[in-house]
Amino acid sequence: MNHKISWEKFQKLRGSKKSPYFKKQGKIFHAIMAQQFDRDFLDTTCRLATKTRKIADSKSGKKFLKNLLFDKRAMLYFSQPSSRTFLSFVSACQTLGMDITEVRDPSISSEKKGETQEDSIRTFSSYADLIIMRHHQKDLAEKMAWTMNFIGRPVPIINAGSGKDQHPTQALLDIYTLHRSFENYGGIDGITVAMVGDLARGRTVRSLSYLLQHYREVKIIFVSPPELGMGEDIKDYLKKKKVSFSESDNLEEVVEEADAIYMTRIQDEWDKKGKASQKNYENFCFKKEYLKLLKPNAVIMHPLPRRKEIPLEIDNDKRAMYWRQVRNGMWARVALIAMIFNKGKEIIDF
Repeated sequence: MNHKISWEKFQKLRGSKKSPYFKKQGKIFHAIMAQQFDRDFLDTTCRLATKTRKIADSKSGKKFLKNLLFDKRAMLYFSQPSSRTFLSFVSACQTLGMDITEVRDPSISSEKKGETQEDSIRTFSSYADLIIMRHHQKDLAEKMAWTMNFIGRPVPIINAGSGKDQHPTQALLDIYTLHRSFENYGGIDGITVAMVGDLARGRTVRSLSYLLQHYREVKIIFVSPPELGMGEDIKDYLKKKKVSFSESDNLEEVVEEADAIYMTRIQDEWDKKGKASQKNYENFCFKKEYLKLLKPNAVIMHPLPRRKEIPLEIDNDKRAMYWRQVRNGMWARVALIAMIFNKGKEIIDF
C-alpha cells in the first residue's frame, strides 16, 4: 500500500496521481476512475472478457468459472436507482461463483441513525471481500477506497457510478463494445466517436472520453445543446493528451462522419428546477432517416435507459449496438473482478 496521505491532500491530486493508491503490489485493487486504466489494462480486459464468454459456452467451463471465486463474497451497496448496472454486477459475481449480499436503501441502514458512510463501509468490509458501490455523491467511492487503504483488512472497492462525474465500469464495457465492433476493421485506433445529448451531466461520456485517449488518432465529436456541453475539465484533459475533438449542435451533420454514435438521454433528475425536461431536444435524437447517412460498419451505442433519443424501430438495424452493450457489460465486469482477485492467468490458461 502507499504511504499515508490525508483525504484533503488526496482530493487535490490529479486523476493520474491518484492511480497508485488504487493498486496493491503493483496491480489493480480498487476500480474507481477511468484515468487509472491504461492501454495494456484495456487490452487485457477485452481479451479476458472474450475468453470468459467462450469458456462459459460449455458446462465444464461454467463450473471452472464458478470455482474461481467460490470462497469470496461481494457486497453491492447501491443507494442510487439502478437496474442494469446492479444486475450486471450480480450476474458477473455469480458467474465467478461469488456469494452476494446487498444494501439498496440507506434509509433502513444505520446511516439513518447517524452512522458515517466511512463506518458503514468499514462494517460492510467485515462481511465481504469486495464492495461494489453506486452513489449520487461524486467522490464517495474514491473516499471509501482511500479509507480502505489504511485499515487492517482492506477490501477492494468498485465504483459502479458516482454522481455526475465517473462511471468507470460503463466505460470499460463501452471500450469492449467498440473493440468487438471494430476488431475486424482495424480496431479502435483511428475511429471517430460522436457523443450526443446531455454531456454536461453524463458520467458515461466523461469516463469514455478519458479512455479514448489511449487509442491512436481517435477523433471525438461532442454534439449537444450549448447548455449541456461537455465540461471544460474533460476538454482540457483531451487537449493535454493531444486528442482531436470538436463540438457541434447538429447531429444530422456529423452522422456521416462518425464510426460510432454514442447517444445519451437528458438527465433531468439532476435538474431540481425541471428546466431541462421543459425544453425540446428533438434535434439531439437519432432519427430513422439518419440510418441512410450512417456508415455500413458504424455502430449506435447508448448506456441506457433511453427515452425518445433512439426510436424503437432502430433496434432492428444491425448497427444498433446498445443491447449488445448490456451483454458485453456483464463480461467486462467478470474480467475486471477476475483481475482484481488475480485470476486472469487461470482464465487465459484454461
